[in-house]
Amino acid sequence: MNRLCDMEPRVMDDEMLKLAVGEQGPRDEAGQLAKQEGILFKDVLSLQLDFQNILRIDSLWQFENLRKLQLDNNVIEKIEGLENLTHLVWLDLSFNNIEAIEGLDTLVNLEDLSLFNNRISKIDSLDALAKLQVLSLGNNQIGNMMNKELAEMKHQYSVDELKHRESLMQARLEDERARREELAEHEAAFVEHLNGPFLFDSMYAEDVEGSQLSHLPGVGELLQTYKDKFVIICLNIFEYGLKQQEKRKAELDTFMGCVQEAVQEKQEQGKHKIAKFEEKHLLSLSSIRDESELTNFEIKMAEYSEDITELANVLMTLEMQLVEQLEETINMFERNIIDLVGLFVENVQSLMAQCRDLENHHHEKLLEIAISTLEKIVKGELDEDLPDAVRSLFVDKDTIVNAVGASHDIHLLKIDNREDELVTRVNSWCAHLVDKIHKDEIMRNRRRVKEINQYIDHVQSELDSLECSDLLD
Repeated sequence: MNRLCDMEPRVMDDEMLKLAVGEQGPRDEAGQLAKQEGILFKDVLSLQLDFQNILRIDSLWQFENLRKLQLDNNVIEKIEGLENLTHLVWLDLSFNNIEAIEGLDTLVNLEDLSLFNNRISKIDSLDALAKLQVLSLGNNQIGNMMNKELAEMKHQYSVDELKHRESLMQARLEDERARREELAEHEAAFVEHLNGPFLFDSMYAEDVEGSQLSHLPGVGELLQTYKDKFVIICLNIFEYGLKQQEKRKAELDTFMGCVQEAVQEKQEQGKHKIAKFEEKHLLSLSSIRDESELTNFEIKMAEYSEDITELANVLMTLEMQLVEQLEETINMFERNIIDLVGLFVENVQSLMAQCRDLENHHHEKLLEIAISTLEKIVKGELDEDLPDAVRSLFVDKDTIVNAVGASHDIHLLKIDNREDELVTRVNSWCAHLVDKIHKDEIMRNRRRVKEINQYIDHVQSELDSLECSDLLD
């Protein structure tokens, strides 16, 4: 049983459920939508509420399409509040304080049920679970009440459960990894969550008036047409974004290849110059050490000093040539990447403008229907029954016009915010990339100049040590 005694027992509420859906991240599309735009409980397929010190199950009626529910390691005493979860396939109630099997009659699609480590003393109320394949009842208080048939069933369920859980865990890990990789790819292209109805759904997630107005005659068909066209534009943005990301990546790869090739070429030239100097270096030092005539010694010292100076000049010249070459390459890349980003932004803004045009058209049609409905209500000619919340909007023309306008404003704001977010992020990425390239080149140049100076100082110190040694002699 659960040991979370240091926490106060809790009852499920909307705040707990919103937090749980939001924290599930990329496990399902609704989780992502919950984080960014609002929660649509009816779209959630999996819900994880383990280790929450939950005492009573409540507020789950909105999760009508839930497939998987994890409630293990809580302090639940009674199975309740699951009546509307008719699509549930997997339910984990292990490590709780449940005393009786009940409240499961409507879960006709349940295949996997875990009641491990509770206080259950009797097995019943399972007849309605025709699709149940895995049942875990270990570590309860059933004891001697288990007959031979139950023992055989338990053994079968235990074996099947282990295999099933292992398979589910592996599939879950693979699915999560694939989702993370896919999301990262979409985020790199700045078009995440545009490959479906996410943006459209977010427009209505907080739109109370829009939801109410959808009950008006003819609005359902109008709304579906609007959604279909809107999603098509989002998909166009998404596909265009992925293609542009490939172009930006190819441009960056080409640039990095050019930089690497230029640096390697100058490095090879520098190595060749140093190798020739080193050959002469050993002979020169040996010749100077063997020289007994002071005049000849001084001449050879001067010649070797000139060789060192010449090598320093050659190496510095190669570095300056590389700096100029890379500066030209960087400037060309900067122009190209800015042009690519500018074209991407321009076309995305054009497509977003089409979304706004669709919204404006829908707004006009919705307003016409709303005013027409108001006129029918006033004349008593409206045949359709409307919910009370919808009828409350039809007090007068100003009220219904304001309601339609408020819905319209919410939709435009969502579109504008998504466009602004995309444009800001891609421009920021571009500016950061270009700035980093310039800074990296400055650091590379400084390191190279330092390497050259250190090498020249080293060979010069060897020459100076010969001169000092000779003076001492």
